Amino acid sequence: MNNKAIRVLEYNKIIERLVAFATSEPGKQYTASLMPVNDYEKVEHSLKETQHAVELVLKKGNPPMVGIKDLNATFKRLEIGGLLNTSELLQVCDLLRGSRRLKLYISSDKIEIDDTNLVMGIISGLIPNKKIEERIEGIVISEDEIADDASTTLYSIRRQIKENQASIKDKLNQLIRSDRYKKIIQDSVVTMRDDRYVIPVKQEFKSLVPGMVHDMSASGATVFIEPMPIVEANNVIRQLKVKEQIEIERILAELSQIVSEITPDLKHNQELMVQLDFIFAKAKLSLEYNCVSPVLNKNKYINIKQGRHPLLDKDTVVPIDVNLGGEFSTLVITGPNTGGKTVTLKTLGLFSLMTQAGLHIPAKEGTEMCIFNNVFADIGDEQSIEQSLSTFSSHMKNIVSILSEANSESLVLFDELGAGTDPVEGAALATAILEKLKESDNRIVATTHYSELKMYAIATQGVENACCEFDVKTLKPTYNLLIGVAGKSNAFAISEKLGLPRNIIEKAKSCLTNDNIKVEDILSDIERNRYFTEKEKQKAKSFRQEAERTKMRLKEEQDKLQAEKSKLLKEAKGEARKILLEAKQEAENMLERIKELETLRDQQERERESQRIKESLKSKINNIEDSLAESILPRKGYTKPPKNLKPGDTVYVLSLEQKGTVLKQPDKDGQVDIQIGIMKINVHVSNLKLVNEQKAISERAIQTRVTGIKTSTVRLELDIRGLNVEEAVDKADKYIDECVIAGLSEVTLIHGKGTGVLRKGIHDFLKVHSHVKGYRLGKYGEGETGVTVVSLN
Repeated sequence: MNNKAIRVLEYNKIIERLVAFATSEPGKQYTASLMPVNDYEKVEHSLKETQHAVELVLKKGNPPMVGIKDLNATFKRLEIGGLLNTSELLQVCDLLRGSRRLKLYISSDKIEIDDTNLVMGIISGLIPNKKIEERIEGIVISEDEIADDASTTLYSIRRQIKENQASIKDKLNQLIRSDRYKKIIQDSVVTMRDDRYVIPVKQEFKSLVPGMVHDMSASGATVFIEPMPIVEANNVIRQLKVKEQIEIERILAELSQIVSEITPDLKHNQELMVQLDFIFAKAKLSLEYNCVSPVLNKNKYINIKQGRHPLLDKDTVVPIDVNLGGEFSTLVITGPNTGGKTVTLKTLGLFSLMTQAGLHIPAKEGTEMCIFNNVFADIGDEQSIEQSLSTFSSHMKNIVSILSEANSESLVLFDELGAGTDPVEGAALATAILEKLKESDNRIVATTHYSELKMYAIATQGVENACCEFDVKTLKPTYNLLIGVAGKSNAFAISEKLGLPRNIIEKAKSCLTNDNIKVEDILSDIERNRYFTEKEKQKAKSFRQEAERTKMRLKEEQDKLQAEKSKLLKEAKGEARKILLEAKQEAENMLERIKELETLRDQQERERESQRIKESLKSKINNIEDSLAESILPRKGYTKPPKNLKPGDTVYVLSLEQKGTVLKQPDKDGQVDIQIGIMKINVHVSNLKLVNEQKAISERAIQTRVTGIKTSTVRLELDIRGLNVEEAVDKADKYIDECVIAGLSEVTLIHGKGTGVLRKGIHDFLKVHSHVKGYRLGKYGEGETGVTVVSLN
């Protein structure tokens, strides 16, 4: 990639911000070396890594990136059989702990992540070793201390040292408190010099204390003497300390041997964790600047939607839409100074570099980018007094270099092409340069003030005008990029607003040629028409979006109505089948009875029984008709009609088992119009039940809370001692949620006294928690500063 382009597009500033998001020194060094590449597959893979890391952070929070240090020197020492010191062993322990915590990060909760997530795959490749991690933790307390119980021998030696030290202190205390030594002792305190116990004696009495002089005070008034009776005891302690050191070295050698056996795993973990630190730094940059992963294409096509230059204030920067490589391969941007032309160039170039470095870009979803073999940029004034180069010469030297290197896979950016020399010659040169690069099928963006280039863009296929909008009334740029419109310099309007006399402006206008005036008039007409067209375009877009929303809503209602219709028909058919079967059975029974009547001898008795059967059959038929009707739509008298129905009331239609809205009051027959979705029906009030929406919502809320109380068993205190701040905050957050569901109003968090770091972290977390009404430290008998009592909403 062209180094000059990387410098002028300020890619290094993006990398500086990216480095700040890495958590470890090796991760920062790895991140600082990131450069754009032109391999499509590599770029695609890198962007996917960034996207997958963003998904993990959004679903699971920031990962615990701890224990990442450069242990290469340690690994070399292990490979040659060297002895690791306590500091190196602690670093190995941190690396193992960091690996283990990252594995827990992806498996400790129920949030499911797709198995195709690349970052999950990298984390899964880590090889923790909890057994060795705990072994080191149990032996090495700090860089200066080995645990007493690291071995039975060490424990015995240290116990002997303590016993001898206590014996010496007792003897010396008896000595300095005796009547004989009271007047010759400077201070009644036992101290140490050269790791041996001594007493402070006044200078003039030093001959009265037989023993070895180890030191003298700065004033010379006090000498520190080791009395002869304890010399031997001090020697014993010295010998024990030598044994202690030998035992410590043996323990460290044993630990070093154990660690050396997993050196390949440690190297593997360090490499993956540095890589993960880099990937998550990219994700954090993406989230910080509200970026998206661009869609890659192989058609040398760029379509940036609402792109924001990442180095400008994200709250004030004006987004731009720009495309290149579709209908046109060359874009000529015109407009007044300070209008945003250079920012547009830099945004386009920087987005290309960021994409090819695997970084997300601050734009809207749907933004498309492509891969260039090289990006060239001639931006800014680089005149050199030492090399005797003027502004024009400096630009031309850079352009000559670009012309010799650019090809069909290049993006070329020119700022003020052809400036710094005679306008006529400069415009001619600029046109020729654009034409030459266009022949090689480069993607080109150039800014200019030359009207000749505006006309070139209008007349040449594959070249398009664009301008940075400027509000002449306020003399302020809007920074909007308008593609398809050639911009005006607005020099006369701006000068007049700033107070230049009118007669001078008129004189300047008279100096313009007819061709110049004609071109500017055309541009003015285009600008006026653009406002109207843009306004109508936005209006049409709004109408189209509203129509699409209405269409979708109607489709959903139609599908819902069709489903309800199918359900009702199915139920009605089932009910009808049941009734018909019953009718068939009843008819068969009637026929049997009629046959029995034929055997009766008495004519009158046969007629009476026949009449009774007819009436029974008629009654059954009426019942069947009623049942069939009620199975689809119940008749009047189904339920007690609601009173005082009015438009807007919510009712439940019993026959359809659906809620609806009353459109108007019932008529004199009790019929009322109801709106159910997109369907309007007319039903009798007896088929309706009034619904109290607010009461239903309240009952559901009460039921939810009561259910939470019954199904939750939450303790009134949570012990988070021994956790780091991140782990403690995560655990406390889940605990408070459970307490709120259970309806608890006050709970206790036990964090211990310690250094106060955990307590401060918990208090910072409680300050911003939405369910926390307040909190305080424990009172006497509650745990005091070792606990925090939390009041919940």
